[in-house]
Amino acid sequence: MIEDIKNALSVLRSGGIVCYPTDTIWGIGCDATNAKAIEAIYTLKQRTETMPLLILVDSEAMLERYVENPPEIAFELFELSEKPITIIFEKAINLPENLIGKDGSIGIRICREPFTQQLIQQFRKPIVSTSANIHSKPNPQYYDQIPETILTQVDYVVLHRRDDRSPQQASSIIKLTNSGICTIIRK
Repeated sequence: MIEDIKNALSVLRSGGIVCYPTDTIWGIGCDATNAKAIEAIYTLKQRTETMPLLILVDSEAMLERYVENPPEIAFELFELSEKPITIIFEKAINLPENLIGKDGSIGIRICREPFTQQLIQQFRKPIVSTSANIHSKPNPQYYDQIPETILTQVDYVVLHRRDDRSPQQASSIIKLTNSGICTIIRK
């Protein structure tokens, strides 16, 4: 796992794209502060930039560097949720325009998957996370369901968990206003 993280870090630091396991399904990602790398993700997925991407952070402290005044209830939701949860916050900060929504929002998940959490900790920045598929095609539940077009166009494919056949699903998504009003987008 150490060598795998080292290789993924090298790619992230050079502005490349990695394919990696998350706490939900397999994803592709890049440095969430690198607008050019984010643009490459949209191109690879054949997805329009009007559909914002989400980011993974390793902790509440990292989250607070990318959201202006996150409501306290967000931290309770992360702590109490039984499954991975992505929260859409109103006011993204310190992130490129092509990553955030037209309304200034950003989706963030605190990743608990050991490999990805360690990768983020060592990178010291959030990473983009989007399913490892072409836009509107089925999400890959397992590594062997990732389309060849994705695998051949990323700069590094993580070795960790390729044989894992545990059932995975996308995260719940909640939109949270700064006044604490929650709207469930996906259960």
